[in-house]
Amino acid sequence: MKRLMRRREAAEIAGEVAAAAVVPTPSAEPDLTAAAFFDVDNTMMRGASIYHFARGLAARGLFTTNDLVRFALGQAWFRVRGNENPEHIAKAKETALAFVAGLKVDDVVRLGEEIYDEVMSDRIWAGTRALAQAHLEAGQRVWLVTATPVELARVIAQRLGLTGALGTVAETADGVYTGRLVGDLLHGPAKAEAIRALARLEGLDLSHCSAYSDSANDLPMLSLVGRPYAVNPDSELREHAKEHGWQIRDFRTGRKATLIGLPIAATAGAVAGGIAAGIALRKHYRSS
Repeated sequence: MKRLMRRREAAEIAGEVAAAAVVPTPSAEPDLTAAAFFDVDNTMMRGASIYHFARGLAARGLFTTNDLVRFALGQAWFRVRGNENPEHIAKAKETALAFVAGLKVDDVVRLGEEIYDEVMSDRIWAGTRALAQAHLEAGQRVWLVTATPVELARVIAQRLGLTGALGTVAETADGVYTGRLVGDLLHGPAKAEAIRALARLEGLDLSHCSAYSDSANDLPMLSLVGRPYAVNPDSELREHAKEHGWQIRDFRTGRKATLIGLPIAATAGAVAGGIAAGIALRKHYRSS
């Protein structure tokens, strides 16, 4: 076990060195039209952020491990059967959001902050964080762009010292979740549209911008910018990156079988975690 930990630490240090070699360096006149966009799950963080959030709730006794496993298995089947497209995922996400109807946004944000510090902070990829930090030091703004609910995405961005976050928006009324989505799930083409809108608002030149992701689902986002990077890529994205001469950075360690399974685990965890977290919060606040 100690030997494995040493190998992981060495790999992450090597990743930081490699990251520093391929991103902008500080200059006297930073390019204010340039920015960087980072996916979260398996790009900035090991696994799915909302799944880790759900685990943090489980640690507080708000629901059982069996609940989490049951939802995860169901969503894994959904993923493996090839139903991952925006329409299907949006439907699954709306189901998850329905469980948080009636809950206060402030309560979810507070729990997100606590659970990030307890569970998620140690799961940030050091190499990817170094990439983001290099952009900041070069005077560029850095946003997370993720299907994770925007409140949780903002917590992660704040903890990492980034500019901000774009995420899936759950409708609220008077500070309380209604259980419905606002617009689309921020997934696939929707990420690219959100970045275009942000670029218009912030005066960014997308040809000067960078984007980072692990998944072929984010090809619309990656293809939108002048400097796309594949980070911990799935097989489809890796092949696409090689064909188009994109930079590839892989900060993962461990057996090949584990790496291949990560994209499936992340998607299943994201949806399953959302449902389980919603059930837990609803039970907790109804009984309090």
